[in-house]
Order: sequence, then structure tokens, then C-alpha cells
Amino acid sequence: MKNYLLIILTRNPELGKCKTRLASKVGDAAALEIYKFLLQHTASITKDLQVEKWLYYSEKIGVGDIWDPFLYKKRIQQGEDLGQRMMNAFRDGFNAGFGKIVIIGSDMFDLAQKDLEAAFDKLEKHDFVLGPAEDGGYYLLGMKSLRPELFKNKAWGGNTVLSATLKDMDGHNVYLLPERNDVDRYEDIKDIKAFEPFLKHMDND
Repeated sequence: MKNYLLIILTRNPELGKCKTRLASKVGDAAALEIYKFLLQHTASITKDLQVEKWLYYSEKIGVGDIWDPFLYKKRIQQGEDLGQRMMNAFRDGFNAGFGKIVIIGSDMFDLAQKDLEAAFDKLEKHDFVLGPAEDGGYYLLGMKSLRPELFKNKAWGGNTVLSATLKDMDGHNVYLLPERNDVDRYEDIKDIKAFEPFLKHMDND
């Protein structure tokens, strides 16, 4: 699948700078450890995916981190907001000659390698593939040509992103993946066993 590209947007894991909504409830230290755990999960579900993989850092390119430089081409995100950063990453990919590109974040525990394989598979016969998130956003976007309108005039982080994006896709052949829960708030993880070790300190509150 040499014509396929997976783009992963990630934040450099720094104390007080990641998962801020989650941190407001569990504290900066726990939020950082949870984010590192999510990064490990994302690496585990993407490392064996038989596509080209580009990793875009928020601040600076990580050296000696969990992302194997032989598997992931490392870059820096460019743009003022999430929409610009995604659009520029897609543009980089299409300019490099890729025909099918899927973008994800790095904080989806409710995602597996087979979901990513399905997204690329559905791009064979669809213009777009979209993964709806429970909070009104999306966790995955796939396309075969750059559509700048998808990345403009959106309230990024709000609950209207999915509906506004689908409106921009009106008239095109869109495949919707199963709805998933992304990790932004304490409520997103409090009942999931895998996160219990990071929340033990909450029992004392």
C-alpha cells in the first residue's frame, strides 16, 4: 500500500501542556502519565500498519522517544489552529504523491489497527471516510484529494465540528466509521479498567 499515508498529530508530552481538560480534574502529573499511556497505545496500533506513516509533533521533533524513526517520518505541525495544522499536513502528503491519506490524533484508546485498515479500505470506493467522536467531533478523517473547506470555519474542540464537516461533504460519497469515545475529560476514562492505575490518587479526594 505504497500510495497510502497515515498522518498522526501528537503533542509533545510535557507537564501542564497536554490533556488540560482532563488535568483540571486529575491533576497535571496524572494527565501527563495518561497521555503517555495513550501515546504508547497509538504507537502499538500503528507500527505494524502497512502504510507510510508521518508523525507531526506540536512543538519539536522528539529524539529517542517511543516513535521509531525507521517507521515514522517525523515533522512539525504548521498552522495557527487545528484546522490549519491538519490541512497543511494533508497538503504535504498529497504534494508528496500519496493518493489516500488518513489522519488521526494520538489519544484514542478506543481505536485498533483494524479500524485504520478499514478506513483505508473504504477510501477505495468513497470520497471521504470520517470517524465520529461521541463529543461531536471526529477522531479520523480520510480523503483522496485536498478539500480546504473541511478545515475552515470550524469551532475546533466544540460539539459542532462533526456536523459542520459533514455539511461540507454534502454531495460526496462519505463512509462513516463506528462512533468512538476520545479521551478529553475525566468522565471519558473513569469507568475504563485500563486507566485505573492512573486514578488511584482520586480515591483519596
